[in-house]
Order: sequence, then structure tokens, then C-alpha cells
Amino acid sequence: MFRSDFVEFFSRVHWSVPLYIFVPIVLFFLYRAVVAHALDAGSVVLLFAAGLLFWTLTEYVLHRFIFHYYPKSSWGQRIHWTFHGVHHDYPSDPLRLVMVPSVSLPLAALFYLLFRMLLGAPHAAPFTAAFLTGYLFYDITHYAVHHFPVKGAVFGTLREWHMRHHFQDPEKGFGVSSPLWDLVFGTPLQRKKSGAARSERQQAE
Repeated sequence: MFRSDFVEFFSRVHWSVPLYIFVPIVLFFLYRAVVAHALDAGSVVLLFAAGLLFWTLTEYVLHRFIFHYYPKSSWGQRIHWTFHGVHHDYPSDPLRLVMVPSVSLPLAALFYLLFRMLLGAPHAAPFTAAFLTGYLFYDITHYAVHHFPVKGAVFGTLREWHMRHHFQDPEKGFGVSSPLWDLVFGTPLQRKKSGAARSERQQAE
């Protein structure tokens, strides 16, 4: 994707890398919430649930309005393609399915600073832990639905939803870890007739 082998190397990442980076960070923030800030269990649970919900909204907004924003300038188009267009052109590339740490870590730091400013340090700790947990679920789910024939009521549905985003209508179905906000904001994918849907699944596989 890049002429420089050095830059190319850092533009690709194995799916497990976010786990090694962010699981310790999630545990650190939970430790801070319970031990350093002495929050009660009820507060931690409520803030954790709120953080997960806020992640699903963030995921939707980023995917719809940032990743699917199409600039008019050539340099803007190049940046857009680098961040997300390449994934739609090569959806099965196993090293371009999770976010590279050079992007995810600065974004995580900025979100934490925002949460700390709005919620205060004690409440920001479990909220951030949940937000990053949601991000990890998104990243790993995104990899799984592209590379494994996952089935079941939850992951099978998410896989079908995301495949239809790629091969049916890329301007709908922006939620990867949850279709919640597509339903709220009117961008859900519609099922095609059985024959067309079967052909679509075969193409995805």
C-alpha cells in the first residue's frame, strides 16, 4: 500500500495485538476504580454499562461519518482510502482488519482525557475501561466475521449484518458490534430475497 517498506510494516497489524495492548489497560482502569478511587460496586457496574453503550455510539459515528466520508481532494481521497477504503477493496486482508496501535493508542488517550474532563477521574476510570472493552469487542468481532464462519444468534447475525454492509449496501449497516444505532438513526440493512442473499453469502465466503 505504501512505497516505503518501513511505513508499510507499521500499517499492518495482527488481530491479537490490540488484546496485548488494551487488556492490561482495561484491568488498570478497573483497579483504579475499585482500589484507588474506592467506587462501590453499583457505581462501577452502571458506569461500565454506560461506557459500553457510549462505545457503540462512537463506533457508529466514526464508521458512518468519518470512515465513509468521501473527500473531493485527491489527497483527502488518498487518506480516506488508507484508513478505510482499502478495507472495502480488500475485505479479507487479515492484517488490515484491526486498528494499528499508532492510531488506536492516541485515540484512546484523547477519549480518556475527554472522559476525565467531563466525569472526573474516579468515574472516568470504569467508563474508560468499558469503552476500551467495547473497542476490543469491535476489533475482534470485525476480524472474526471476516475470517471465520461464525454462527449463532449473536455472532452469526453480526456476521451476516456486516457482510451485507460490504456486499449489499456500504451506505447502511454501520454498526459492527451492534446494529442498535442503525435502527435508531434509520440506516438498517434490509434483507434481500433468499436467492440473492444466498449468492451474496457465497461471494463473502
